[in-house]
Amino acid sequence: PEPPVAPSGRTGPRVLLVEDNPINQMLAVEMLKLVGCEATVIDNGADAVAAVERERFDLVLMDWQMPGMDGLEAIRRIRAWEARSHATRVPIAAITANAMAGDRETCLAAGADDYLAKPFRLEEINALLARLASVV
Repeated sequence: PEPPVAPSGRTGPRVLLVEDNPINQMLAVEMLKLVGCEATVIDNGADAVAAVERERFDLVLMDWQMPGMDGLEAIRRIRAWEARSHATRVPIAAITANAMAGDRETCLAAGADDYLAKPFRLEEINALLARLASVV
């Protein structure tokens, strides 16, 4: 089936992928394309915060562990900016290779709406989009 066309003419949800590993970036972008998303890639937390303040995204996929500002701090800063500026809350899913007990709760406590453990599969991206209904 054809991906939905947004009013602006672009297809599917706009996703900000925040990931510092080039291979993980490539794999995630390909999966996002397969489910009809338009991906913007940023490799660090500070630039991710700036991008969210500057542009509207339908979803942010935020890697937890990155050099400099990590994903959890970036999520906290995005949530603080949204509160200060009365911006619409962007759905954020934390992604991490550390699928340890308590990680999901840590991510949610930082302000994430959902959590994905790496490596994730196409079915998990589809399920994430379905759970975060404002994206579909």
